[in-house]
Amino acid sequence: MTRAPCILAVAFSLLAGWSTPPPGEDTPRVRSLRILILSTMLADQGIGEWGFAALVEADGQRILFDTGAHPDTVLRNARELKADLSDVREVVLSHNHGDHTGGLLTLRKELGAANRGALARVHVGKGIFFSRPAQDGSESNPMIALRTAFEATGGTFVEHDAPVALVPGVWLTGPVPRVHPERNFGPPRRMRGPEGMVEDTLPEDQSLVFDTDRGLVLLSGCGHAGVINTVEYARKVARPAPLHAAIGGFHLFPLADERLDWTADHLREAGLENFIGAHCTGIEAVYRMRARLGLPRGRAVVGAVGASFELGKGIDPLTLAH
Repeated sequence: MTRAPCILAVAFSLLAGWSTPPPGEDTPRVRSLRILILSTMLADQGIGEWGFAALVEADGQRILFDTGAHPDTVLRNARELKADLSDVREVVLSHNHGDHTGGLLTLRKELGAANRGALARVHVGKGIFFSRPAQDGSESNPMIALRTAFEATGGTFVEHDAPVALVPGVWLTGPVPRVHPERNFGPPRRMRGPEGMVEDTLPEDQSLVFDTDRGLVLLSGCGHAGVINTVEYARKVARPAPLHAAIGGFHLFPLADERLDWTADHLREAGLENFIGAHCTGIEAVYRMRARLGLPRGRAVVGAVGASFELGKGIDPLTLAH
């Protein structure tokens, strides 16, 4: 098990052949990028669920972002979509919730049977392993038991407390500073952190950011840190470029209309051009955001299993989201 603060995580990435250049105008850009949704509620192909997962292909590098809720959903959907995951080594988990981590162990065991390196390294944010006691005293954080079971397969976790470039132009934010009072998470819960029992604000919540010549592309699991907090942090982590696309779950479904409008206004100011709202974004929230953003129907859609975004081509929503 690798329990590494940022400096050790960076060193680890360098040993793995990755580089972590300082952000700026001269840092590498991602030239080719495709993001394929493998788990969300709507399903144009395969099966839907309350969960999220996406396969990233960036300049020939492949990363699985989140693993869905049920043990076999992503495995089944990947096969249905003919998306071979057997050569994917790197996994990113956005946060501890079971609807993003539920498929990890099954995927590791199934794919690892043919390739021991498949899904062998999992990148997580600091705080993902903090205890979350339920009201009856039981442990509600699935990552604690999953950690032991996953490591027993020979897999490792890399814990990040700051941004890191997984490959040139592909940034993992690590935990996101909460500048704006976005409470994009559920009812109050408690966790046991270094300072004792405190409110669980999902401190480990992290996203992927792709630096391209067209601007930044954001991939989010739930956006519990707040989508605007995440976007603003992404522009510090990578570079202050316009937001070309935002894809994934953003936990907007419970927000009041005025809060949705505030979010859309900030995203418009950031230059957002393409939006796929999947998972916990909410269907009605996507429609209101699209109207407020002034985006055409083809560039702001509800995400479905099998939908994709490709740099230079835009969004392919498939049939269901049209």
